[in-house]
Amino acid sequence: MNQLTFSVTAINIGIACIVCAYFTWILVVNLYRQPSGWSRMALEWLRWLIVMLILSSLFRPEWVEKSQDDKKPVIAVLSDRSRSMTTGDIQSTDALISRAQWLTEAINSEVWAPLLQQSNLRFLDFSPVPAASEFSVEGTNLSDPLESILKDHPRLRSVLVLSDGDWNLGDSPELVARKYRSRGVPIFSAVVGRDTPLPDLSIEEVRVPGFGLLGEQVAIGFRIRSTLPRDVNITVTLKSDSDNPQSRSLEVPAFTETQDSFLYFPETEGERTLAISIPVEPEEIASGNNEKEFKFSVRKETLKVLVIDSLPRWEYRYLRNALERDPGVEMSCLLFHPGMGPGAGKHYLPSFPDTREALSPYDVIFLGDVGIGDGELSLKDAELIRGLVEQQSSGLVFVPGRRGRLASLIGSPLEELLPVQVDVSKPNGYPLQNENPILLTTQGSGHLLTRFEMLESENARLWENLPGFFWSAPVLKSRPGTEVLGVHGSLRNQWGRLPMLVTKSVGSGHVLFMGTDGAWRWRRGVEDKYHYRLWSQVVRWMAHRRNLSEKEGIRLSFSPENPNAGDRVFLQASILNRAGFPLDDESVKLRLLAPDGSTEQLTLERVSGGWGVYEGDFISRLPGEHQLTMDIPNQGRKLETGIQIMAPTLEKVGQPARRQVLSSLAETTGGMSASFGELTRLVEALKSVPEPEEELRKTRLWAHPIWGGILLLLLSIYWIGRKLSGLV
Repeated sequence: MNQLTFSVTAINIGIACIVCAYFTWILVVNLYRQPSGWSRMALEWLRWLIVMLILSSLFRPEWVEKSQDDKKPVIAVLSDRSRSMTTGDIQSTDALISRAQWLTEAINSEVWAPLLQQSNLRFLDFSPVPAASEFSVEGTNLSDPLESILKDHPRLRSVLVLSDGDWNLGDSPELVARKYRSRGVPIFSAVVGRDTPLPDLSIEEVRVPGFGLLGEQVAIGFRIRSTLPRDVNITVTLKSDSDNPQSRSLEVPAFTETQDSFLYFPETEGERTLAISIPVEPEEIASGNNEKEFKFSVRKETLKVLVIDSLPRWEYRYLRNALERDPGVEMSCLLFHPGMGPGAGKHYLPSFPDTREALSPYDVIFLGDVGIGDGELSLKDAELIRGLVEQQSSGLVFVPGRRGRLASLIGSPLEELLPVQVDVSKPNGYPLQNENPILLTTQGSGHLLTRFEMLESENARLWENLPGFFWSAPVLKSRPGTEVLGVHGSLRNQWGRLPMLVTKSVGSGHVLFMGTDGAWRWRRGVEDKYHYRLWSQVVRWMAHRRNLSEKEGIRLSFSPENPNAGDRVFLQASILNRAGFPLDDESVKLRLLAPDGSTEQLTLERVSGGWGVYEGDFISRLPGEHQLTMDIPNQGRKLETGIQIMAPTLEKVGQPARRQVLSSLAETTGGMSASFGELTRLVEALKSVPEPEEELRKTRLWAHPIWGGILLLLLSIYWIGRKLSGLV
């Protein structure tokens, strides 16, 4: 039904009558005075018409169109088909059935019959489990289907959501609920599932590095969640298709999460499949989450290590010997030896590698009791070491000594790399009368560098019983942004126990500070068991990132190593030109091939400093293997590698229903939320929802541009006519 409407008030009528009477009187008078001359008579009538049209605008005329839709209003029923709906926690007649099974039975039942007479029912599924061939993040998106229904159905009467409320993808449903409220469309919800978790024991997460080096100790972390009503003692097993299995006992308290890790020593190189599994308890409702399988690659790499010291003290000698015997390490030494000249012999360097090209191959540098000046390191050498750590992802280990050369680093480029604040008033450190051990902190008990035993408690006791030291470095406290792994057994100050073993991330590399020169004493009675183990773990831990992917003249690292879909992945490439010098003037492109076949071209930006470092990033949108290709044909450099993007575990079976999510939707829109057993009551409530009002479309004629154009045209004609008639 269409009609023209006006907004009439007494004031409008009064003003219109007065103005109309006045201009009508003027028209009559002018026509009486000028009976002849058609042009002037036409102008008088035109002026009167313009005034009448302007007066009509005072009544705000509007053209109202009402929709004549004879179709029934729509009631949409949204069914959640995500993986969490496979949870079997609904009591049927004689057994537990899954939420998805209850949903199928409810959709096919006769409960909807009362709604068919008044409304057009639309049954829609959302968030189905993706097929194995699909590359997409699995989860539940409540927002998008609600948004789509609101756009597609102008005569939407209401919406009923059948779900467990496990929303984990997309925008917040609360934002869409506000749009429903503005349209006057209520949302009803049936909470499908129990409010309390079923008894279950599950492996929630496995944390594993992207690869491991042959001979490297790898920490494989895991997290176990229990919803059992009792504490359980279980055996966690790490199985491998190439190495011997490992097992350990673990106590998991009721209704808590427990984290721990395996120390894995790969015995051969190559790709392998590993799995962490736990036994199935009698009362568990699901056994599919008691094992997690993952891929792991073991490589054989030769790490280049440079050991720099001033005198052949005991720590230097045993460290040098340990690294020399390590088949995975290529060691070089530089012994300044004050008053005698640099040391010479096998693996000895005559001088410091004083160019970027000569220094960049080293994965780790051990800096002993040496300092700046006095025939040792120069400021240029210190600047090169800092650049190597910050831009080449190399490691730096400070092992100071009794000569006190550590204090000479203050004010040099290496000062910012120190993880501790040095006490310059006591450069020669703190001599001790009695033997003192290094005590592990909470972080140190479980850190990969300090793990000699599988259990953290046993590991901490072992460190306490290791042979102690009789000298410690002049340290006041650790610096911000560091991680203290071990502290002094007896000495303390106003900041607490003196830090003895401290790590720090600097740029893309790592720094480790060892506050004593007595680690060699750990050989007492056990030879290399702990001394070699420590420094072997340090070398491989520090060189890990540099060896993620490399080929001649090009090295690529990325962070995080095991990204999830949706994470931002940061890339760093170190590139040499044909002559072996750092690349500094090329545009570096990287091609990213996603699992679904789509490609993305990335441009890596050069990092200042002259080390040939380029950086970039991308967002990992799909799970699966991503192929990266970096090709620099002008320099003959090409690297092809892969990054495994993990699919985050958003959908979890066995979790309780999230009633609050669905209740909030109903509360915001004026609907109703109830348990799945009250579906009949929800249908009755849907039946009582009034039909949506007819849609009205109003066109404000008085403010329409065409109306203004007509008035402007008539005024122009009137003005031109007066000019031609000589009235102006």
